[in-house]
Amino acid sequence: MVARVRVRFRQMTLEPALRVKIADDPAEFEQIHALNYRTFVEEIPRYVSSERGRYVDRFHDENTYVIALRGTVVEGMLAIRERRPFSLDDRLRDVDAYLPHGCNPCEPRLLAVERSRRGVRILPSLVHRAWEYLDARGYDLAVISGTTRQLKLYTHLGFEAFGPLVGTADALFQPMMLRREAFVPVVAPILRGSRAG
Repeated sequence: MVARVRVRFRQMTLEPALRVKIADDPAEFEQIHALNYRTFVEEIPRYVSSERGRYVDRFHDENTYVIALRGTVVEGMLAIRERRPFSLDDRLRDVDAYLPHGCNPCEPRLLAVERSRRGVRILPSLVHRAWEYLDARGYDLAVISGTTRQLKLYTHLGFEAFGPLVGTADALFQPMMLRREAFVPVVAPILRGSRAG
């Protein structure tokens, strides 16, 4: 019995705590490219890559990456694009015609969490850090191409659909927007959850 308790205790203390930060290290960027490949080339066939095991986003040099790290291992990420054209501008004509007048939009993209780590509170931690980053910069609207596989999640976060579906039969996406005032009531419990996780 004592040996079993010791083994359990040792396993609990070996796993480093989750840290969420803005990526700034070359090793982190390499892991981001690998996670992008597994998620957006293999799992959701959104992109094609000429490099096996690595997908570098075309906006990589302009993206800000919020990453979730356990030790030095990237377990989740979310890219933020602040400059136009957004990736959605390429998929949907006249995006601005759908958006509220006078808004200050940004585009969170490429949300990815390692398959083996889904369900362990990584998403709330990423949302928490992204919220801090975007709120500090005065953005009041986020636009995304939400995979149709996760529409329930996006709706739960306060996103609303606009325009037609975009993408291919293998990877359909719904243009969606999130107004700041719609996210504010949702963000408090998410932030509480991320601190608890």
